Amino acid sequence: MPFRFTPTRFTEVVIVEPRVFPDERGFFLETYKKSDFAAHGITDVFVQGNFSRSSKGTLRGLHYQKVPKEQGKLVRATGGEIFDVVVDIRKGSPSYGNWLAVTLSSTNQKMLYVPRGFAHGFCVMSEQADVFYMTTEEYAPDYEAGICWNDPDLGIDWPVGDPKLSKRDKNWPRLRAADNNFQYDEMRAQSDT
Repeated sequence: MPFRFTPTRFTEVVIVEPRVFPDERGFFLETYKKSDFAAHGITDVFVQGNFSRSSKGTLRGLHYQKVPKEQGKLVRATGGEIFDVVVDIRKGSPSYGNWLAVTLSSTNQKMLYVPRGFAHGFCVMSEQADVFYMTTEEYAPDYEAGICWNDPDLGIDWPVGDPKLSKRDKNWPRLRAADNNFQYDEMRAQSDT
């Protein structure tokens, strides 16, 4: 099996570790295989790929797209290292407003599966980081939303105190005021069918 799937404390969020095949030329690994992912409960179809390059101290997030254009994501750092964060924003969820962080890097080759109903963001720990992620829904600007990175109700322990932010990311509201239409019970019922 070319992947190891490790559930996190949010059972829907999964750390994916590919098997790396090194030799004197470098290495080879698979980044996605539909049958292996489906065998571990990740049956999403990815329809868009995105790539960003960011300098040290850059923070991107916390982003999501609202229903009916919600996105699941498969995130990896192809260069450098990031502190990758997800926040459960499903109203009615037992873990609503809780967050989880995973270090993704070109050294550890870990990926993070972020399902629908979670806000996502990351900050760059290395001098530069290249991040590639696939999404289950195409970018839809009319459904784009976010939460401020330093929402005191979330208490995310970011490893940077004064990050480089886009104008948009500086102005997202706190979770309690966010434009958020995710409902835990509805999402759970959809995944059970």
